[in-house]
Amino acid sequence: MTKHADIHASLWGDNALPLRPASQVMKLERLGSLHQSRLSFMRTLVRRIFRERWKIELATFDLNEQGLGRVVYEIHAPNGVFSFVLFSELLLPEERNDRVIATKWDLSMALVEGTVTPEYVSQLYQNVPKQEAGRVDSRVFVLSRANRSARNFNYVVEQLANGQQPEVAKIAEVGYLYRTTAVYGSGKLGMADWEKVKQKYPDFARPFASEMFVCFMLRNFSLLQVEHIARHRNPATFTAMRHDIKRYFGIGNSTGLGMAPYLVNHPLLINQWISMRELALARVRALGAINKYTQPQVHELITRAVQYVRETITEDERQTAQNKVVVADMEKLQTQVSNDFSSWDALIAYSEQHCSLQGQEMLVSIMLELYPELVDELEDYHCADDFLDLDPLMPLNELKQLIEQQYDWALAIDFSAAGARETYWYRSEEKMEPRLGSIADVEGKKKAMALAVAFAVSRCHSILCEYMLTQPDHITARFMVAHPKLRGIVRRIQSMSRCKYGDIQANLLDKNVLPIHLLRCKLAFFGVSKFDPRSRLWVRNTMFQGAPLLEDIGKPFNDDWFMPLTPKQ
Repeated sequence: MTKHADIHASLWGDNALPLRPASQVMKLERLGSLHQSRLSFMRTLVRRIFRERWKIELATFDLNEQGLGRVVYEIHAPNGVFSFVLFSELLLPEERNDRVIATKWDLSMALVEGTVTPEYVSQLYQNVPKQEAGRVDSRVFVLSRANRSARNFNYVVEQLANGQQPEVAKIAEVGYLYRTTAVYGSGKLGMADWEKVKQKYPDFARPFASEMFVCFMLRNFSLLQVEHIARHRNPATFTAMRHDIKRYFGIGNSTGLGMAPYLVNHPLLINQWISMRELALARVRALGAINKYTQPQVHELITRAVQYVRETITEDERQTAQNKVVVADMEKLQTQVSNDFSSWDALIAYSEQHCSLQGQEMLVSIMLELYPELVDELEDYHCADDFLDLDPLMPLNELKQLIEQQYDWALAIDFSAAGARETYWYRSEEKMEPRLGSIADVEGKKKAMALAVAFAVSRCHSILCEYMLTQPDHITARFMVAHPKLRGIVRRIQSMSRCKYGDIQANLLDKNVLPIHLLRCKLAFFGVSKFDPRSRLWVRNTMFQGAPLLEDIGKPFNDDWFMPLTPKQ
């Protein structure tokens, strides 16, 4: 049996492992309670780089004393050679803007196929710093930009220039030197699309691997740059940053509603991501041995999780309260493990009875961390052909049955209730980002994005039932001729019948909907940490905090940067 067949059998075969039901997993609030795990894309990328010993070297380092100029890294991966090209420019205070509509940034960068000549780098310089206003060729497959941290960058430079290490407590408040404001790929602005990347560049053929790699490289450059500037500022007293403090620096990120539609518009892909996480959990519950070494390992990881959450600084009152609840959850689990630790199923059941959703999902991440031999191979199965196919020959009674079985959660929503259809989603032409609007804005509602899956299913079911009163023996094709505007949702219903997960079980039109749950779900799969909501619509977070550095490649690799803790001063 091939690995693919084995994975499929684990999900669907006669002896399939017991997976948590979609009615539990796909609730919006639970999705918004996920944490990073061994299968998060940053973790899987770093494992690949270090296990395969990628060779990443500076090919061009042309920065002045202020750290302005251009840098090129050459990346020799097992299946190809790539270049990471970065431009550092002077950004005046009045030009600084972290919104997507900004036109200038401290850094702009590109990930490019092959080695680059000085002429090609100059060609990139004419376009990469312009970002959306520029155009590149298909050798480029990621574009990004970033701004310096106002609180950390100059402070760290001054400390190193004066022969001192940055204060860990101050770093913990922010955790990064640069913050990305966008990372673009998948065919935008002339770049190579995902199909080309997947087929031509096996080293980056996992979802978002190239985008995560750019952030990984940005983080390493930021550490190089601050030391470069500090060394030139005061050569006599300069000191290099301690290795453990370097590792504690990540890359900042601000994520808004732009990320939310992705989870709705790519249900087959999201199904694959969720399925692999749930399969990993099922493997641990069924096959994860509990022995004399397991209990101290669980205690250590729970203790780490408690400290990690306590070190997470946020100004958001709701998130602060949730963090306190998670700490209390972990302390309950710590006591339970000490008193009665006979099986993973029992501990999961205890958490579901006594812990919050975030506490329950933190336990899942801890369980996955303990069994790399059961979990890590699943990192190769996060891709899916994201194509929704219409079956025109399906009998209407079968279609109706599909809706009533697969989408019973949508049919249970009362869309006539007050506030149930209060919200709509649209894309702002001015801000170039998705926004939420009120149905009171009649003109704006005409530009609504098609994200209301639950309402679309409910409406389709009502129309289908009425149609079948007179035409019960028709097939889907005849129904589509009569109601062509329903083609999209029928295609989705039929295609998702092959999946266990994928559809978010929530009414995204409700006036009280919290889009931040969608953001956090996707960010958890990316592997970010330190969630700091700034409103119900956007969140700050940190990427690659605690990850090993470029200088660590080739050294003994311990994949243990789950829930990174503040280093000692």
